[in-house]
Parts: sequence; structure tokens; C-alpha cells
Amino acid sequence: MKILVSDPIDDKGVEIFRDEGFEVEVDTGLNPDQLKEAIKGVHGLVIRSATKVTADLLEAADSLKVVGRAGTGLDNVDIPAATAAGVVVMNTPGQNSNAAAELAMAHIFALSRHLAKGNITLREGKWEKKNLRGREVKGKTLGIVGLGNIGRILAELGTGVKMQVIGFDPFLDDDEIAARGAKPVSFDELVATADYISIHVPKSRETTGLFNAEVLGKMKDSAYLINCARGGIVDEEALCDALEAGKLAGAALDVFEQEPLPAQARVLYAGDLSCTPHLGANTFEAQVNVAVAVAKQMSTFLKTGEAINAVNQP
Repeated sequence: MKILVSDPIDDKGVEIFRDEGFEVEVDTGLNPDQLKEAIKGVHGLVIRSATKVTADLLEAADSLKVVGRAGTGLDNVDIPAATAAGVVVMNTPGQNSNAAAELAMAHIFALSRHLAKGNITLREGKWEKKNLRGREVKGKTLGIVGLGNIGRILAELGTGVKMQVIGFDPFLDDDEIAARGAKPVSFDELVATADYISIHVPKSRETTGLFNAEVLGKMKDSAYLINCARGGIVDEEALCDALEAGKLAGAALDVFEQEPLPAQARVLYAGDLSCTPHLGANTFEAQVNVAVAVAKQMSTFLKTGEAINAVNQP
């Protein structure tokens, strides 16, 4: 059976497939038409966030049995179309959770101490010490939206630096949220009281535009917003408006409505907004973890039919 790797993964994942006896083709950066040709005769497709698994691609696939996402987010996969085509879709939850949580925590510190602005102004020959007075995170309230694997780890990190951690997750009851290290609160209470809000929910119909102008307007003027989840959960235009109006103390985005981010994107020029190019899972450790996990899961499925971490049932 044949495996196509259409987005870059660590070599250890490719080695596992080959050790299991699969024919592996690594062909990344394909445009949609090229991918439609490459998918013919393929039994397993390995993707990350770049490849778009559309209904058209699934229709072109004549042998595809499984799509494996080396990571967690699946907003680039048409899951209903895959289900209708009899294709199992699986991801690797938890393998890059620590990396994403650490990045969110890094943004919290960077915003609090003006690290990005301090670096830029220093390189410009300025000594902005008086204008860059920061804040300590100790004793501040960290609000976490989404208490899955990443949110749980961030709660541990926040508690470790003596923050007060509160959390909201519509899929968990109060006891489950508390067990993950956060005081359970309503969404409205979290928005209104948190000094830092960090988003860790998947992108869906319900969460797209969740942080819009109305919600941003309910946040404290001294609050910071961090999104290391998925682009589009935060309305970028509304966020820029809020920052320019002094409605928020600052924000950090690792994900965007359009990726790669256009050179003239407004968020690049908004004051008190720190941006990183979707680095959440981009650590050496996390990339090994997701590559190994997806290779093992897909190999098991293609050989035995056991679908580990499948998100659909064709």
C-alpha cells in the first residue's frame, strides 16, 4: 500500500511507514491540481495544516482509505465529504499540546514586559526604558477559553507562576474544569474579569468570530488577548479597532484569518499587537511526536482496521 506525505513531517514518521512495509512518497507544496494527480493509487494521506482535503480531492482519490493529520486542527479537512467517501480521518491530539501551551505562556510574558517593542526600538537606536514599564503576572487573573490538553497545560503553567486561573469550556462540567486546574466561570464572567485571556478552542461554526467587537468591548481596558488556537476565532479588524482605541492593553496572535499573512495585513501595523507565524506546534520535540504518532496510527489502521483518534465513522 502507498502513503503520500503532502506536508512536511519529521523523517522519523517516514521511517516508521517504510519499516512497516509501506511505499512512501514525500511530495510537498503541491497545488490542488497536482495533488489530484498525486492522490491516485494512494491509500493513506499524511497532512499538516497546508494541504486542503476538499470534496474535489476526495473525488479524485481512487484508493484512499485514511487521512492522517500530524497535529490536532482539522479545519482544512472536509470531514463530511471524507465520511461520505468512506475515508477515515484521524489526528494526533496531545502530541503538540505542551509546545502550544508554552508559546501561549511566552506571549503572556512578552506582552507583559514589552519584549517585542523593546527589541525593535533598541535596534532603531532608541532607549525606551521609561515608556516600556511592564507588569508582573503574579497575582493576575488568567482566563482560559477551552480546557482541552493545551488549556490544561497552560493552567498548570499559570498556576506555577502564581496567577489566578479561571476557565470556560462548554463541553466540560464544573468539576472537570476544576480538575484541570481552573476555577469554572461563565464565558461572560471570564471576558469581564480576566487580565489575560488565552484561546484554546478548535475553529468551528460556533467559534468563528467568537471574539468580535462586542466581546472585545466587554474586556477590561488593561487586559491582554492571546490566540494560539486558530485564525478566525478572533475578528482581526475588530481587534485592531480595539487596540487603536486603547480598549485593550495588548494582544498576541500566532494564527490568522489568512495564512501566510499578507505583507500589508493590518495586524502587522497595529500598536501593542505581537505576531508570530503559526509557531504553536513548531518545536523539534512536537514535530517528532506528531510524525511518529500519525505514522503509527495510520499503519495500525491500514493493517488491522483499528482507527485510533478517528474523528469520523465512514
